[in-house]
Amino acid sequence: MNKLYIGNVSAEASEEDFETIFEQWKIPHSGPFLVKTGYAFVDCPDEKAAMKAIDVLSGKVELHGKVLEVEHSVPKRQRSCKLQIRNIPPHMQWEVLDGMLAQYGAVQSCEQVNTDTETAVVNVRYATKDQARLAMEKLNGSMMENYTLKVSYIPDETAAPEGPPAGGRRGFNARGPPRSGSPGLGARPKVQSDIPLRMLVPTQFVGAIIGKEGATIRNITKQTHSKIDIHRKENAGAAEKPITIHSTPEGCSNACKTIMDIMQKEALDTKFTEEIPLKILAHNSFVGRLIGKEGRNLKKIEQETGTKITISPLQDLTLYNPERTITVKGSIEACAKAEEEVMKKIRESYESDMAAMNLQSNLIPGLNLNALGLFPTTATGMGPSMSNITPPGAHSGCSSFGCSPYGGEGPFWAPMLSASSQSLAGQGHPESETVHLFIPALAVGAIIGKQGQHIKQLSHFAGASIKIAPAEGMDAKQRMVIIVGPPEAQFKAQCRIFGKLKEENFFGPKEEVKLEAHIKVPAFAAGRVIGKGGKTVNELQNLTCAEVVVPRDQTPDENDQVIVKISGHFFACQLAQRKIQEILAQVRRQQQQQQQQQLKPTSGPQPPMPRRK
Repeated sequence: MNKLYIGNVSAEASEEDFETIFEQWKIPHSGPFLVKTGYAFVDCPDEKAAMKAIDVLSGKVELHGKVLEVEHSVPKRQRSCKLQIRNIPPHMQWEVLDGMLAQYGAVQSCEQVNTDTETAVVNVRYATKDQARLAMEKLNGSMMENYTLKVSYIPDETAAPEGPPAGGRRGFNARGPPRSGSPGLGARPKVQSDIPLRMLVPTQFVGAIIGKEGATIRNITKQTHSKIDIHRKENAGAAEKPITIHSTPEGCSNACKTIMDIMQKEALDTKFTEEIPLKILAHNSFVGRLIGKEGRNLKKIEQETGTKITISPLQDLTLYNPERTITVKGSIEACAKAEEEVMKKIRESYESDMAAMNLQSNLIPGLNLNALGLFPTTATGMGPSMSNITPPGAHSGCSSFGCSPYGGEGPFWAPMLSASSQSLAGQGHPESETVHLFIPALAVGAIIGKQGQHIKQLSHFAGASIKIAPAEGMDAKQRMVIIVGPPEAQFKAQCRIFGKLKEENFFGPKEEVKLEAHIKVPAFAAGRVIGKGGKTVNELQNLTCAEVVVPRDQTPDENDQVIVKISGHFFACQLAQRKIQEILAQVRRQQQQQQQQQLKPTSGPQPPMPRRK
């Protein structure tokens, strides 16, 4: 995207004129100027030079009585869904920008471009060409807080060519490789990008961090190549406010240290004598791995950085705020080092979870783990809030970083689990299910937690009843966890139990967590699960990668039910459970239809229906 189009060119303009202008403004170019009647083209060596030419020259420099218009040169076949929006007010919040862009269609991505100008620049991709064209027509030249927006197409390398590919213009080098992201360190994160740094700061220091008319926060943003959101309106009257920093790990750390320096200076100026610790917010699902077995990871960070680190208790968690507060005490330099190590561990945990999810998520089509709150999503500012979940099947607009603090785009709630659970949800409340999950006997303490806090919190988080059955004998190697709840609750609860066993090292680093789950099915439906000659159960095992067994010669229990055993890794077990529940739902529907037919009154013999020809 380094080729430029120069418009509104005077008939008197020459190649030498453009050479002089580019030299005067210290803008490099890598090829000759191709001057035509009313316009010209030129290649720049890189995108930074191209952006500088646009920022410095477009609408600002006059040549032979005409003000030049400079923008990216985009062939018609690549004018598709991607736009660049320039001259955005520097203090504009992402939430406001997202809302403005969403007026014209579904925004698939929005990346900040790092430039030397005070105003902001973003690259936006819409879902369709028509949406991009509408946004171009409505936004280009429009005023926003006394700033005139400039909108232009940028090459969309993924656009399908409308005809045979045209050869490059004479005298121009071939276009470089497709861009994989925005050019600078300040790039806005995309879906499932590196999670941001979130910290808590005393409310009395927020004004100093922002500065007069936002000057201080703009300076931090520019120096550290980061995007910083101060959530001033959240928790009105609270003693502390959250700050979300989006950047590379280095950019986040630099911004964090700068903010600590500002708070320290403000404390001295206002004679604030209390210690100001660094407080980092982290999703609870990562904290166990940060602490490590017997606290080894945390102790190591403390020893290497010379800090004292404490973590808020599990009791402070709620369904609406799944973040823990990591408090770091020490000098600013020591706290900065500790922040780097803490966030490094959290990012590693996040990337590990995402890799595992991406490998297995294709097993359950349509499943959106973000909707379940198992992993941090990316948007509002205070963690995945289950209160914001829209009903199954509904689609919300594009999320910003969130639509929770960790950023993510696309619908927040995708169709859930399977057709059977969707249909149940459509009727009202999803039907409750009971699953018996077997865990190593030695892991019971880790699942229960100190004074039962972990299992209580897990039950509250998942929305399920979770109990551990008594041991069947003194030497029992396994214990049964009884989980009762609807499909979503089952997914959450079982996922955290699998994860907890991995975190607590009950399985080796390279060993996959595989557990056995039992579900009960009506005895008359067991044949449907097995299928003729075992066909259904074999297909089920091939599809899910789980081992599914319906033991023969079972005696039905008092409820006339028999056990189906499912063994495998988490996603395999989940898919097998969902498929079996789907079979049972189908059996129940057929039963209901038969009962309705039997209840229909008959009024004598019915004439035979004419046969179709």
